[in-house]
Amino acid sequence: MARRPPPRYSDRRSNPSPPPSPKSNINYGTIALFGGIFVLGIGVGIGVSSNASFDPKNVASREVIDKSAPNAELCVQYGASAIVADMRIFLTLNPFSVFVTQPQMQPGCVLRRSNMNLLEQKRLITSEQARDCRNRMNTFGFVGSLDSQPTIDCIYPNDAAGNLFLNPPGSVSPRSEGENF
Repeated sequence: MARRPPPRYSDRRSNPSPPPSPKSNINYGTIALFGGIFVLGIGVGIGVSSNASFDPKNVASREVIDKSAPNAELCVQYGASAIVADMRIFLTLNPFSVFVTQPQMQPGCVLRRSNMNLLEQKRLITSEQARDCRNRMNTFGFVGSLDSQPTIDCIYPNDAAGNLFLNPPGSVSPRSEGENF
């Protein structure tokens, strides 16, 4: 018996249905489910990593400092609220050593030079103190309410180091007029 070669062309009549198309295992419902899980995961991640706290022990914003300042309305209008760190430094020469006390943090206020006369009007400083402080191009800062014996000091701005948060390396933005005291 001789072998017959296979036919060159298949008979279309013997296979009436077309070949099955490849089916996708992922349908629209599964895609929507995974998308929802992704969005929910991002939301939970943001909620967990957020460190916003309105606890008075956590000073995380300028608004908290402004509200804590003595005479807050006057301070914001005529100066700037501040965090005042009171500490003492002890320096010995023989042997040479430096000792620092634990800083005491408290809210305070720095007045603009143009508003130093407010303290003089309230009779909290003398005209001589105001003149001496103004002649040295300084201003006044205070801790405590102006109505009940505040601690007032003639303070000077120290711009030697600059503020690296305002002018990062490579930036050329000038200081705004509101930053001058």
